[in-house]
This record gives sequence, structure tokens and C-alpha cells, in this order.
Amino acid sequence: MAPPIKLKRPPTNAAQTMTTSSQEARRLARETIRISANIASAPAVQTLEFPNVRLGMVEAEFLDSSLTLICCEEIDGRRWKYLAESRGSGKIKKGSIRAVSLQTPQAPIDELMTFIRSYVVPEGFPDSVTPSYVPYMSWRALKHFFGGAIGVFTTQTLLSSVGIARNKAAPGAVAINWILKDGAGRVGKMLFARQGKKFDYDLKQLRFAGDILMELGAGVELATAAVPHLFLPLACAANVAKNVAAVTSTSTRTPIYKAFAKGENIGDVTAKGECVSNIADLLGTGLSLMISKRNPSLFSTFAFLSCGYVFSSYKEVRSLVLHTLNRARFTVAVETFIKTGQVPSLEEGNMKETILSFPWLKDRPVVLGPRFKDAFQEPAPYFSLEPLFEKEKYVVTYNPEKGKVYALLKDQAKSDDILKAAFHGHLLLHLIRSANNNRCHPGKHYENDSSDSMDTSVGAQAQVVKSCKMVSTAYGLFKSKAAEQGWVMSESLLNPGRARLHC
Repeated sequence: MAPPIKLKRPPTNAAQTMTTSSQEARRLARETIRISANIASAPAVQTLEFPNVRLGMVEAEFLDSSLTLICCEEIDGRRWKYLAESRGSGKIKKGSIRAVSLQTPQAPIDELMTFIRSYVVPEGFPDSVTPSYVPYMSWRALKHFFGGAIGVFTTQTLLSSVGIARNKAAPGAVAINWILKDGAGRVGKMLFARQGKKFDYDLKQLRFAGDILMELGAGVELATAAVPHLFLPLACAANVAKNVAAVTSTSTRTPIYKAFAKGENIGDVTAKGECVSNIADLLGTGLSLMISKRNPSLFSTFAFLSCGYVFSSYKEVRSLVLHTLNRARFTVAVETFIKTGQVPSLEEGNMKETILSFPWLKDRPVVLGPRFKDAFQEPAPYFSLEPLFEKEKYVVTYNPEKGKVYALLKDQAKSDDILKAAFHGHLLLHLIRSANNNRCHPGKHYENDSSDSMDTSVGAQAQVVKSCKMVSTAYGLFKSKAAEQGWVMSESLLNPGRARLHC
């Protein structure tokens, strides 16, 4: 008979716990050694570059026995690690990816600055915009700050004058007056919008003139407080002025922001620029509300705020650097080239440009694209000059009676022909003025004899012949030097007249 089988009794709970703990400790020790060896022998990080995102990838790196590093990520200077839970067989558990930040939390002030930058500067700043962006936006913000402050006082004055505050008018009359005021402004806006291309030709001049007109309208609105019975005509006139200024601001905004953008980020530059303007406007409005509670002198407060607005507007426009050649910048470039043989840089040319002028009122010494009857009073001078310009798309002459140079354009004239005609006109004007100055030099005996004066047709035609010889070589040199300085020569904004010669 077989002996009975003896079964081992299972260990007690205490013994079992000690055995399990001992095995777990040995397993953890082995795992720690293995992890250290894996980290030491981990392959080099492979880096993939993307816009604003950088991923560093490793084949296998274990942080502990259950987590595997998938990749590292960086966005705008902030870094994360992506980990996933792994199974014993080396497989990744589904839905176990987690992100771990690799930097300490930012200070509250840094978080605030990051938030503000995302609203007020374009992405990639400062590399995404031109250097003139910062001074322009600084002065623009200050201008809108003063504008927002002025708006509080003008609105209060208008409401008081129309009868809202003093209960001097029936509600229906008040509504009608207000609607007529706004309607007059809209009509003025539509009429002024027909200027069209002039906003491109003289952008800075019109922008500054529009801001002055805006302040003039605000002043007229404040005047309604002194003569409330004239509210409707004064308010209509003020609203027309302010709406015309608004058309100018809107029409010149896109070309200005386009000059700042590097690449295809004009939308971002425009959005951030308008955000800065709105923030400054709100700050100015808030400050003005606090000031208005103390009942300050209306005239003194308006004078101070208006001066600040106009000064900021002037500095705003002055800080703008444009690459195109309008009449003012072209005159600076050509005159500098004639005197020194060099073309001014973009910054220098824009700095010397005349801002405080009204393009439609300025008496230009060189008239581009005039009517034939303005340039010639007799047919003989034209017939004598026509052979000189047979191969050109323009004709340049000097009218001694008016003291101006006229550059008439032919119907085949293109952009480069218009640019050359303007260059020729300025060169001819320089030659005539130099000749007159030499003959009128105090060290020389000069008699006011019309036959010897350079203001005769014969003398003027002699200078035209001389200028034609100089232009043949000087114009090409001017273009090449201007292009080297960064001026855009493929298109010009010289605003020629619409008259063309058909020969």
C-alpha cells in the first residue's frame, strides 16, 4: 500500500508578505540597473523642424518600468514630453498618451506679457515687420489715446446742445436732428471717396490733412455749446469733416500696413495694428471720463488734447518709411542726385519729404502731363522741339512766362516713360535755375536785357537741347542707384495729368 501523500501547508500570511516584498525589492533593483543602462546607451535625438514647432524623437527611452517617451515638443519656447504607458511585451497601451511640461510655470507678469504680445504685435515680431513699425505704432497709439479723450467731450457737448441734457427739445426733434447730422456726414464721405487714386499718390500728406480735418470737426462740435440754436448746421458741417477724415484714414490704412509687412502677413499686421489703436482709444476714453467729472475748462482741455493729437499724427506719418516714389519723394531723390550724384536712402528720402502740404493746392514747378495749351502759347516752339523727342514718349519744355517746366506725355507713354519725363523735367529746371543764378551773380555786371535773359524762348530751348544730352546717360545711372537703395522703380506714384499727345 502506497504511503499517503503529504501536502505542504501554505505559508502564513506574514511569511507570504515577507517573501513577496523580498522578490519585489530584487525585481526593482534589477529594473533600475536595466533602466540606467538603457538611458546611457540611448540613441542620439533626431530633430525635425516645423514652423514654431520642434520635435525631438528617440527610439526608446524609459522613465520607469511602465512609461515610454514618445517625443518632445516645443511651441513658442515652451516644451513638453509626450509619454505613453507600455505593457510588459513592449506594446504601447492604447489611449495612454500624456503630456508633461518640462519648464517651471511662468511668473504672472510673464504670462500677462505673453498674453498682451499675442494681441498687439504680429506673429514672429520683430522679424515679421520692417523696423519702422514700432515708432509708427507708438505714435499711432498716442494719437488714438488723445482722440478717444476728445471724443468724450465732443459727445457730451453735442448731447447738451441738441437738448438731451437740458430738456429744451422734444424727443422727436432731437432724433431728426441727430439723423440729419449723420446723414450729412455720409453724403460727404461718398463725395470725397471719388478722389480714389490720390490716396495712393500722396498718402502721407492726405493722412495728415485728414487728421487735421478731424480736429477741425471736433472743434466745430464743441462750438455748438456756445450757440446751441445753430446745432443742426454746425453738427452737419462737423460730421462732414469727420467723415471725410475717416475716408482718408480708411483709404490709406492698407497701403501703410502693406509697407510694414514682410511676406504674406498683411492680415496679421492689420489686425494687431487696429487692436493697438482700439486699446489706446479705450484708455483715452476712460481717462477723459474721469477728468470730465471734475468739470474742467472745456477750451483748455480741448486745446491740450487737440495739440497732442495733431503732434502725434505728424510724428506717426513722419516715422513711416515707404519704398515707392511719389512726387515729394521723387523730387527729393532727383534733386539730391543732381547735386551729389547719389540717391538718398529710403530713410533719408522719407525724412526729407514734405508732409505739411495739400497736394491739390500745391503749385508745382514741374507739371507732369499738362494740357498742350498750358505748355505752348505759340506753335513755333513746339515744332522746334519735336525732333528732339522723336524717339521719346514725352516732350519737355519751359514756359518763361509762367516760370514752370512742362512735361507733356504721348499716348504710348508707360510707367517708365512717365518716370523719365519727370526726371528730365527736374533736370531741365535745375539747368535753367543754375544759368539764371550765374547770370545774376553780384560779382558780374548784369543788365536786364530781355534778349540776354534766360527767361526767353531761345535761351530756354538751348537748355532743353543740353538737358536731352545729359538725360541719355544720367537717367539710367539714377535708376540703378535708386534701385540699390531699395526704391521701387517698377512702378511710380507721380500722379501725372490725364492729357496725352496723339501725334
